[in-house]
Amino acid sequence: MDINIKTPYYLIDERRLLKNLKIIRYIRTNSGTKFVLALKCFSAWSVFDLIKEYLDGTTSSSLYEAMLGKEKFGKETHAYCVAYTKDEVNQVSRFSDKVIFNSYSQLKRFHGLIRGSKIGLRFNPGISYSHYDLADSAKRFSRLGEHSVAIAKKASSLISGAMFHFNCENNDLSNLSSNLDYISRKYGFLLKKLEWVSLGGGIYFSQEGYPVDSFCKILKDFSSRFNVKLYLEPGESVITQSADLVTSVVDIVHNKIDIAIVDASVEAHMLDLLIYRNSAKIKSANKGRHKYMIAGRSCLAGDIFGTYRFTSRLKIGKIIKFADAAGYTMVKKNWFNGLVMPSVCVKRLDGSIELVKRFEYKDFVNSLS
Repeated sequence: MDINIKTPYYLIDERRLLKNLKIIRYIRTNSGTKFVLALKCFSAWSVFDLIKEYLDGTTSSSLYEAMLGKEKFGKETHAYCVAYTKDEVNQVSRFSDKVIFNSYSQLKRFHGLIRGSKIGLRFNPGISYSHYDLADSAKRFSRLGEHSVAIAKKASSLISGAMFHFNCENNDLSNLSSNLDYISRKYGFLLKKLEWVSLGGGIYFSQEGYPVDSFCKILKDFSSRFNVKLYLEPGESVITQSADLVTSVVDIVHNKIDIAIVDASVEAHMLDLLIYRNSAKIKSANKGRHKYMIAGRSCLAGDIFGTYRFTSRLKIGKIIKFADAAGYTMVKKNWFNGLVMPSVCVKRLDGSIELVKRFEYKDFVNSLS
């Protein structure tokens, strides 16, 4: 596909996005679970019109994300933050359907400010599933949610719901099932008193081959057991495989290996790869005999997308597409080195491609002071 848009740019494909959304619709229908999009993972509101046909609302990690969800998505708005200020609580309580506190101390301090919103508290069951220590919510000294059962008993009279966010890219249904059984045993006394429960995000139910019907049964059984409305807060599972970062080769150098430098940067435009020390995905690579390291053009020595094999030699101007560039990617883009920020394009369901945002020098200037 050739389009006349200058690289670099993110290309969101609504047809690929729709594949994930149809899985969500199936789970909603067959389990009764509600779904709210985790804006911390993906907040490109240019495709919200499509997503909101399949999801019930949004959930946030800050005041600004909550505001974005209310303004651009417009369905249920869940407001969560690791630590609110008083002013932020006053603001989110005016428009949010649910305000979820991270600690009992914040709940005690601010619950009286909430008017018209359901109040929830995050609990940390002390178990989790994560491939990375950095994302392990149950790691030692975790500040994410209340650990104490005694606190749960104290908080029960002040809340109508609870959040248990303990997964990160969990594609193991048996692990999820056993962890839910553990939560049921540990917090059963509390769950029976609540109206709603969020199991957070991080469940990889849109992965190819995931046992969706068994997943639906587990969710439905949990909801029925405690007579609660169940919520999930997916991010990656909504948008996985739906976007590419499209770049061009701007130089090729040699230092014991051929190195192709593209007009984008891992540090600035796919930061999660650098944080978790992963290589970028190139669908058409690793099938040839021509080996290249693909590098970004920032001054950071470790600005490397990965090493790949191509069927033909790379040349200046060659288009390189990095796959799976939506989740925790677009939300983390930054102006490091003052590099040109990738534009945002959307391939609509009808096949047309729309340039929805082009960043310019004034955007760089306005990000500074």
